[in-house]
Amino acid sequence: MRVVIAGSSGLIGTSLVASMRAAGHEVLRLVRRKAAAPDERGWDPYAGRIDEGTFEGVDAVVNLCGAGIGDKRWDDARKQVLHDSRVVPAEVLSAAVVEHGVPTLVNSSGAHFYGDTGSRLADEDAPGGHTFMSRLTQDWEAATSVAQEGGVRVVLMRTAVVISPSGGVFGRLKPVFQFFLGGKLGTGEQFFPWVSLDDVVSAYRFVVENEEISGPVNVAGPTPVTNAEFTKAVGTALHRPTPWVVPAFALKTLLGGEMAEELLLSGPGLTPKVLESRGFHFMHPALPSALNAAVA
Repeated sequence: MRVVIAGSSGLIGTSLVASMRAAGHEVLRLVRRKAAAPDERGWDPYAGRIDEGTFEGVDAVVNLCGAGIGDKRWDDARKQVLHDSRVVPAEVLSAAVVEHGVPTLVNSSGAHFYGDTGSRLADEDAPGGHTFMSRLTQDWEAATSVAQEGGVRVVLMRTAVVISPSGGVFGRLKPVFQFFLGGKLGTGEQFFPWVSLDDVVSAYRFVVENEEISGPVNVAGPTPVTNAEFTKAVGTALHRPTPWVVPAFALKTLLGGEMAEELLLSGPGLTPKVLESRGFHFMHPALPSALNAAVA
């Protein structure tokens, strides 16, 4: 297949490009500068500009664009960046695949679509939440409406926190635990949705290659855990005790109430019903396996 990937330089994108090529697919990378390599195509989503010929003979477009949710404290300006960096590229690519007759658009999304699910687990049929992150994710998915209405197969990848050997959330947590400072957040009873980088990359390739899959797809490990269980598992993987409790008020003081509440003190419990029903095989179906692979 010939596949265009936007956001190819990030944590998921870098590994996905390598995986797609290893599987024999041709990959073109959209870059926000002048193309400087044979596999690059330039674009500026905010200007609505994409290099001519980018979509010739293309079978699928994968959109991974979006500023980091936890990179900076949320204020009104940062919230706008988080929104625009997701919605604008999705709208531009949605229109482009219709215009150029590309049959498939795989658009990144997030587990926070569902908001805080309490003690409930959410499959892809569960309703959306009402938090900032929930509304952001719902807007992100709605930005693909032109493609959906234009007959394009659209897949919406509601991805959990990615466990990776470097970078991402685990990359930030690892030194904290190594210095014996690891502990559960608040009560620790909130769900902590997770998935290994290996399985995220495999899931993206799986949905690109399987034409019968469309709509929302939960990309999460099939064994949900709470924050307390996650904390204990990280400590075990790193051979460190985890006796501490980080109180909610401390997190809210450090990050701001809304950011701390939505990202750390609450969370959705996900079940990957669509992937499992289609025969997807998880390389790391349990959290200890994912953590051990990341540590190794």
